[in-house]
Amino acid sequence: MKFAARISIFGGRDIDEQTYAETVELGRLMARENWLVFCGGAEGVMEAIAKGVSEEGGVCIGILKGQDPGSGNMYLTIPIATALGVGRNALLAYNCDVAVAVSGQYGTLSEIAYALQLGKPVVGYKSWPVEGVVNAGSVNDIIKQVKSIL
Repeated sequence: MKFAARISIFGGRDIDEQTYAETVELGRLMARENWLVFCGGAEGVMEAIAKGVSEEGGVCIGILKGQDPGSGNMYLTIPIATALGVGRNALLAYNCDVAVAVSGQYGTLSEIAYALQLGKPVVGYKSWPVEGVVNAGSVNDIIKQVKSIL
């Protein structure tokens, strides 16, 4: 299967209902663009993006912290166990053309840092105000920003 781009989603486990709903919609839009989506595979932003991608028949790969591929959320197309703990954050940064950070705490900040260190473009939404991150004002703006980078 050929994909138009590889996009990694960085984001937090603890998010509000609005951010969850917006991230599900973001996943739907990404699947419609035929983008291969990567995430950390857990709950919160990771579950929401996988749910949206799944609902549109897209592919979402979860790069999991632990050893059990069954520990990922139920919407992942392909869960990949790593047993790397937070070290798996680097894998998310390596495996993308563009990264998108939604919300998040220190794990998301580390993912942003890895991506920027690797020279990967990062679009942020409700996330860390880091120099080098292109900020988006809405879900549709995220898609627009990613497309302009690609």
